[in-house]
Amino acid sequence: MQSNFFTEILLPLALAIVMLGMGLSLVPKDFQRITRDPIAVAVGTICQVLLLPLIGVLITLIVPMQSAIAVGLIVLAVCPGGPSSNLLTYLAKGDVALSVTLTALSSIITVFTIPIFTNLALQHFLDQSAAISLPIGRTMLQIFLITLLPIAIGMLIRHQFPNTARRIEKQMSRLAAGLLALIIMLILIREGSKLPGFIVQVGIGVLLLNLLAILSGFLAGKLFRLPIEQQICIAIEVGIQNGTLAIATTAGLLNNLDMAVPAAVYSLLMYVTGFGAVLYGRKASSRVSTLE
Repeated sequence: MQSNFFTEILLPLALAIVMLGMGLSLVPKDFQRITRDPIAVAVGTICQVLLLPLIGVLITLIVPMQSAIAVGLIVLAVCPGGPSSNLLTYLAKGDVALSVTLTALSSIITVFTIPIFTNLALQHFLDQSAAISLPIGRTMLQIFLITLLPIAIGMLIRHQFPNTARRIEKQMSRLAAGLLALIIMLILIREGSKLPGFIVQVGIGVLLLNLLAILSGFLAGKLFRLPIEQQICIAIEVGIQNGTLAIATTAGLLNNLDMAVPAAVYSLLMYVTGFGAVLYGRKASSRVSTLE
């Protein structure tokens, strides 16, 4: 498989299918949560868009890692919540409506923030002499075309043909999962010779990013005295990133497979910690129900 097919066709296609599937599950009233429950939405969005990138930067300062890996970790940290967070929130008995709102909102905001934060990471870790640039305007347009546009198309299909949308949503999810698995496998195979060294750096950094993100989301919800369902939702939403978008940005837009390794490893690891969050959420919800 040639690199240009991998980066220019397979990656954008996989991401567009993921986002189309998300759009098929959304209706306009999902966004009413922003005005109906602004505190929970604000807490989740700030944790996702601002706090998580700061955690990513902190990890790159503490854990020794190659410059390309550090950039990849930052790109992962600035990506929005992944569609999988909605499913995990549901399984954990969290606030699913809030999860959907936060995923969609962060996907919109990060169209603007990903190019800016990624350029800052490139300048800091690789220096200008590396001659790697990410044109902000063009990058925003590309991210819009492979994220927001498929969401809008999915919502339009849901509005016009609700029964059809419900039928094909599950199929789209399976297809997206299969494509993501193929992408991760290709990256790990291509980077096979470098993988042992990467795992030491990536494993620690990615695990810290994931665990600290989940913990910070949960504590933020607790700090603002949100209901337990919303605490669980924010913890999962901040902890589960859109790994497909991170891979598309690093391997596709930046054409650097080394930078894509953190996202590839993260896309596997997040389901392990996500399962732990589901178990905790179900136990916490059961305790609250018993007390009531």
